[in-house]
Amino acid sequence: MFPLGSVLFPGMSLPLQIFEMRYQLMLADVLANDGTFGVVLIQRGNEVGGGDIRSNTGTLAQIIRHEPRSRGRHSILAVGVERIRVNSWLPDDPYPLAEVEPWPDEFDDAGTSSDSADLGEAYGSCVESLRELLATAAGLGHHVAPASFVTPDDPVAGSNFLGSVAPLGPFDRQRLLDAPGASHRLMILSEMISEQMVLITGDLGPDI
Repeated sequence: MFPLGSVLFPGMSLPLQIFEMRYQLMLADVLANDGTFGVVLIQRGNEVGGGDIRSNTGTLAQIIRHEPRSRGRHSILAVGVERIRVNSWLPDDPYPLAEVEPWPDEFDDAGTSSDSADLGEAYGSCVESLRELLATAAGLGHHVAPASFVTPDDPVAGSNFLGSVAPLGPFDRQRLLDAPGASHRLMILSEMISEQMVLITGDLGPDI
């Protein structure tokens, strides 16, 4: 397991620099097997040194590029494969270990799936709202992702993509990753986008 100060969504890329001895050992074991490892958010503490408190929801990552560097350092590029849930944390010996299981997106109470009209409509609305937020933020001098991003066709994959593009902190992104399914994720993200628009513009809407 690799606890980080950021959230990895399924389908998203993750560049890493490996320099701590414990993660050099982990990388050797990962490369000797199937090239996958778990990524979770550090809720309290630091990436270096251990002793952190971690989220129990994360993402399985697959290494797609590995470049050894000098003095035992390594550069890797991984991509998120699927969401996972930590069933139990094991002793950090010699590096963070956990028993995990896959946690695929769930259908909502109405059985909403990735091909439903309602989910597609919510996805499209969220895309447009996020484009507007990013364009507004950029116009005000904020450093954000370009509003011209290209979206996945699938709303489930897209809900994860939008969560990675939106100008959010790691704990807000973790809240999105923790959502049971895409419809809930898009609903939460839509609320976050509206809140961010108010924060950067100061527009609280019409007086009542």
